Amino acid sequence: MENEKTKTRYSDIELQEFKDIILNKVSKAKNDLVMLTEAYINNNDHGTNDTSPTFKVLEEGNSVLTKEENSKLASRQEKFIRNLENALIRIENKTYGVCRATGKLISKERLKSVPHATLSIDAKMNRPKA
Repeated sequence: MENEKTKTRYSDIELQEFKDIILNKVSKAKNDLVMLTEAYINNNDHGTNDTSPTFKVLEEGNSVLTKEENSKLASRQEKFIRNLENALIRIENKTYGVCRATGKLISKERLKSVPHATLSIDAKMNRPKA
């Protein structure tokens, strides 16, 4: 078995392991997105709409803030799902796990914790701050 330092890509078996991890994360992320979207558009409104107007006025400010927060969270979740789906494309192309800065393999530990990573830890730490 080749050492990770000298390998140029992960084996098909390793890629399948990563694919399984990513598919699981995509499924969970899509479920989370549905919940966030429902909260944002307020489909399941069980709030104070049918109670006293006094309570409604007090909760309107909080409701607007919550909708904004849910909108931001939903947007981040959509980006996360896109990144995971892009990782699946890289798996199909057999380029998954290759650092886009150095061309070396990203460690398995990093890919297991951040499966959509495109940079190794070293490349990420050494890139210029924006």
